[in-house]
Amino acid sequence: MNPQGERWTTDQVLALAPDEASRRAGGKLAAPGPWSETGADEGAVWGQCKGSGKKPYQTVVDIKGPAFKCSCPSRKFPCKHALGLLLLWAGDGREVTAGEPAQWAGEWLAGRRERADPSASAPSGAAAPSRAPADPEAARRRAERRMQRIGAGATELEQRLEDLLRSGLASAERAGYGSWDETAARMVDAQAPGLASRVRELGSAVASGPHWPAQLLEECALLHLLDQGFLGIERLPAPLAATVRSRVGLTTEAADLLTGPEAATVRDRWLVLAQQDSEDGKLTTRRIFLRGERTGRMALHLSFGGANRPLDVALAPGLVLDADLAYYPGARPLRAVLGERHAPAAPGPVPPGCGIDAALAAYGDALRDDPWLDSWPVVLADVTPIPSRDGTSWQLADTDGESALPLDPRCLGRTSLWQLAAISGGAPVTVFGECGHRGFLPLTAWDPAPVSL
Repeated sequence: MNPQGERWTTDQVLALAPDEASRRAGGKLAAPGPWSETGADEGAVWGQCKGSGKKPYQTVVDIKGPAFKCSCPSRKFPCKHALGLLLLWAGDGREVTAGEPAQWAGEWLAGRRERADPSASAPSGAAAPSRAPADPEAARRRAERRMQRIGAGATELEQRLEDLLRSGLASAERAGYGSWDETAARMVDAQAPGLASRVRELGSAVASGPHWPAQLLEECALLHLLDQGFLGIERLPAPLAATVRSRVGLTTEAADLLTGPEAATVRDRWLVLAQQDSEDGKLTTRRIFLRGERTGRMALHLSFGGANRPLDVALAPGLVLDADLAYYPGARPLRAVLGERHAPAAPGPVPPGCGIDAALAAYGDALRDDPWLDSWPVVLADVTPIPSRDGTSWQLADTDGESALPLDPRCLGRTSLWQLAAISGGAPVTVFGECGHRGFLPLTAWDPAPVSL
């Protein structure tokens, strides 16, 4: 066994960067000059980086997570110091040698591992602590009150949609975004954030372009379907009822999925297909897509971070993780929570993919189960990016030339599109992304190592 664990590639390290600026800044720190007291073992890398102050920044990375800790004031995870340290470690191994963690690094690593496995610090035979509420009856009453509030909000929203159709869609254009913003605020008061989000989509549809009436009508139909689904939720099959609950904004605790009375996990070797970070004000959302090697199931792991709450997990595309996943309930489960990991993440193969027709069929099947889906993750194999003659759009074409899939307009003008074209060079490639009503949004390509787009 390598005393420093499975060494990552430079691409895998850079794939963890939250943005392009962090990649550049991390690259500048990938030299031994600013570093001291560096070291690594099978599960971690650590070191001190000289900064602008008197004290160097203490940086440690748990590579089994991965997870990051740095004494610098940066709000990015990982910060440039963690990226620089990992890039230094990913080199030839001479700059970061094997050894025992420094005290400050060892204390943080021990704390992380204790939280990840509480049984390790509990006496032999001790039972895991119960997560049952202190007062189950009070919790039940709170849940009932919230259901009543959401029901009242859905009823009010139905009346709002009826008024819109009675007065005509043109009235929405005259009213402007303000009326929808007020309705969305009322849905927030009703504790239905999912309904509030869809109401705001109605306001955006009015300003979406010359075809806004058709888009507005489609969004109204989907919102009406969600309202009616919630108001009649007791008559729905259990999987569809779970989907409706999640769509209106009722959530399930991640810990309940792993330890609750109905917990059911799926163990597989999960290939990391993509990792995306997006920022909305002070909140950072991380989306990690995975696919089971044995089961073939897709999974989406979500985590959220803020100023004082780091994102809990980072997995570079191309890694394989032997772990348990627990899916959130629904008619077409996709979102999952990461449970026990049975081995450290290691580099994996290029994933097998499908053709354009199979991808569209997969999206159609998912949409049949969950009509509120925007897209479904798929891996396309042997497809070639081709621009239109006027250069205003792109598509992915099968090698036989029989089928093609337009690229999502949201990726037009981005460097990722030209990056994909450069990787292809006019030849077929394997691409992972989201297939939806807007087209295909590419997230990762293999050449032959994974490249985040």
